[in-house]
Amino acid sequence: MGAPADQPTAIVIGAGVGGVATAARLAKAGFRVTVVEKNDYTGGRCSLIRRDGYRFDQGPSLLLLPRLFAETFADLDTSLAAEGVQLLKCEPNYNLWFGDGVSFELSTDLARMKAEVERWEGPDGFARYLAWLREAHVHYEASVVHVLRKNFPSLAAMVRPSFLLYLRALHPFESVWSRASRYFRTERLRRVFTFGSMYMGMSPFDAPGTYSLLQYTELAEGIWYPRGGFHKVGLAAGLRPGVVEALVAVGQRFGVEYRLSTAVGSVLLSPDGREARGVVLESGEQLTADVVVVNADLVYAYRELLPPSRDAQQLSKRAASCSSISFYWAMDRLVPELRTHNIFLADAYRESFDDIFQRQRMPAQPSFYVNVPSRVDGSAAPAGKDAIVVLVPVGHLLESEAQDWPATIARARATVIETIEARTGARGLAAAILHETVNSPLTWQAHFNLDKGAILGLSHSFFNVLAFRPRTRHPSIDRCFFVGASTHPGTGVPICLAGSKITAEQILHRFGIGTPWGEDAARPARTTRVAAIDRVTRAPLFSRVHVVLALALVLLAFALDRFVLPVRRAR
Repeated sequence: MGAPADQPTAIVIGAGVGGVATAARLAKAGFRVTVVEKNDYTGGRCSLIRRDGYRFDQGPSLLLLPRLFAETFADLDTSLAAEGVQLLKCEPNYNLWFGDGVSFELSTDLARMKAEVERWEGPDGFARYLAWLREAHVHYEASVVHVLRKNFPSLAAMVRPSFLLYLRALHPFESVWSRASRYFRTERLRRVFTFGSMYMGMSPFDAPGTYSLLQYTELAEGIWYPRGGFHKVGLAAGLRPGVVEALVAVGQRFGVEYRLSTAVGSVLLSPDGREARGVVLESGEQLTADVVVVNADLVYAYRELLPPSRDAQQLSKRAASCSSISFYWAMDRLVPELRTHNIFLADAYRESFDDIFQRQRMPAQPSFYVNVPSRVDGSAAPAGKDAIVVLVPVGHLLESEAQDWPATIARARATVIETIEARTGARGLAAAILHETVNSPLTWQAHFNLDKGAILGLSHSFFNVLAFRPRTRHPSIDRCFFVGASTHPGTGVPICLAGSKITAEQILHRFGIGTPWGEDAARPARTTRVAAIDRVTRAPLFSRVHVVLALALVLLAFALDRFVLPVRRAR
């Protein structure tokens, strides 16, 4: 069925989280939206691998910044709960395993954190932890308001007074490591509170200090897991949908059409090449629309879907994030030594990051992440068995030199098993693996068109964010917009959800259409009068004690002047 003559139309290339959310937003605003996706499933990297009763999250395995998820669903007149999404809190957040056999437990429980921090840095260490948390709180709140909810279409946007007011407090010109070193005195705790920069695909020695917000949200708001996985579970079995499937369903209620297993060959342009008119599928079929939103990998899109340009050449030269070797293991038994989320840190901490980001290889002793979804959600594996996901960060693909990935994968597997057994006391892991699926930089590139196999898109160094990051609107082709990891505001599921709002609002402004959601959609509306005890007021400038002290000082001064000083002068 075609759209009414006066109904604007949109095509979204790619059904990743950013594309799915943007499609739903545009459909709510009145667009007739079609999403075209090369794979036979939605979600992109935020998808599931299933086999023989085991379920693995192919990409993200923890939900952070829950307010951005809540805001997205509220903007679409619903909620996570209303869509049947159930979030499970992971407690503790992580177990961090060190090479000396020591483990450190990260938790939202302040009492547990006090004991853990004081174990290494004493009572003063906990006071410094609270000070670090306060700084990270500013990084988090200011970034959500002034970065994640704002567009930066030009350098001029960076001199907005509201942004400049917080720029110094965000510490963008210092590294995550240098900021943490101001608060923590031991190498151990500095590592504990800096490894989170890997979520942005960066070394903590290079990542702007602002990114302490990532570990702040874990410690202040918790780590959550959607029951059934990030994408979905078998709804026919009466189980709950995941976040992505819920967003897809919301969009479909607004009229979004999904065409899966439908690869795009290029963006269809006007004869003068200045305006996007739709897409040309690899099959040769043409689909026309008033606006095209590209959710494919940005570098790939500029190089393969759009005409050759200087922008495409410059993007290819920009620094990329890391890649990963990811193992998905179906175990024939439980591995009780592992928690839901586990981090194994390399002894040669800095050198391991340099290997990844400067030498583009797998470190001799890598840091890596192990997720056991069956520990928090029993539906991830058959009863009495575990599903395990291992993510080993490695350098991205290089065009200039050969990389032996089969040998690197074999070395990664052996190193991971050896390290887990040595540090946790687990035994017989290799023999307990029933079957294994592997993603490498090569498969990330092949399955998802990720340039260089970089799983988090372009780097997030200071000169790759804000107005320096590729724009959400094509600089010379009208009606062509972007959403996803490599455009503003950046990578990660909640960040891409924030980006979908920015891109959708930019499109609506381009077409002169009002925004059908408010800025405070995620904030519950007050339906009753506020009681006096709940009213927000400012503390008085002076308390009664201050007033009494001031009067006493005045009386003392008067007495000195009237009685004491005249006597001294007389002498």
